[in-house]
Amino acid sequence: MADMTKATEIARRIVDNVKRVILGKDDVIELGLVTLLSRGHLLIEDVPGVGKTMLARSLAGSIGCTFHRIQFTPDLLPTDVTGVSVYNQKTGDFEFRPGPIMAQVVLTDEVNRATPKTQSALLEAMEERQVTVDGVTHLVPQPFFIIATQNPIEYEGTFPLPEAQLDRFLLRVRLGYPSAKEELAIMESQEKAHPIESLKPVATPEEILYLQQTATDVYVDPLVRDYIVALVDATRKRPEVALGASPRAVLGLFRASRALAMVRGRDYVVPDDVKALAESVMAHRIIVSAAARMRGADSPTVVSELLGEVAVPGLRASARPA
Repeated sequence: MADMTKATEIARRIVDNVKRVILGKDDVIELGLVTLLSRGHLLIEDVPGVGKTMLARSLAGSIGCTFHRIQFTPDLLPTDVTGVSVYNQKTGDFEFRPGPIMAQVVLTDEVNRATPKTQSALLEAMEERQVTVDGVTHLVPQPFFIIATQNPIEYEGTFPLPEAQLDRFLLRVRLGYPSAKEELAIMESQEKAHPIESLKPVATPEEILYLQQTATDVYVDPLVRDYIVALVDATRKRPEVALGASPRAVLGLFRASRALAMVRGRDYVVPDDVKALAESVMAHRIIVSAAARMRGADSPTVVSELLGEVAVPGLRASARPA
């Protein structure tokens, strides 16, 4: 079995490094790392100016991986993301010139400003870890992690992500506005220079792969597994929900719970791990009916209510059996 203490130490080192740049958002930083260690992808959604891009850059800069940033705009083409095949007159063959998606960590900034056709260029890479250009398949490097940022869809000039693409993001998180005390700390930290300028990697790509493998050794009791399935299944039975969470939500909640337990220093999952992740994993996979939206209901509210209704497993689900 992998050394869980070593894995937790590496994970906490990454979290502490990002905290030098992103102040007062420890829980969101932890969720971002959990997404990476679960082999998933992260969607950061919030209003402009709260630090979405900076969180993505800080996380990427802490793990020593190759990094590319794609600024999504309405005129961005799919080939601007995946790459193109170019004819070489000397050899008489077509050569693949990789696009920015061919990096270990890819920041797709303001992903909902690109057209649906360009947004769909991400789908194959996110799910199958490969891109196909002119019929030829190219594997993306490992580890592979997409961090997408977007402004809320009610802002003008945006294209809402389709359900199929939203479902491929393991977690969706929101930063929210900082408190007055945190904003003062932010001003002081940037008085001379931005902390991102001095940020150094504190982990290697090999260590990230080690953490991803170690997370698969975390024990999940059958009662906790039943709890995960019950939570997701309950979204499909709510009258105000037009489309419930997919089976991918079950797998996402399962994998993310193991990674969160490891980051928090345990080799077993407890129900509180599942509850801490439920909204981030499930809310963006739920479509609330139009009638319910008119009454003020939204998907985070639905998940919050389900957490209060679905029975939580007992003590037997706490630790690995002897």
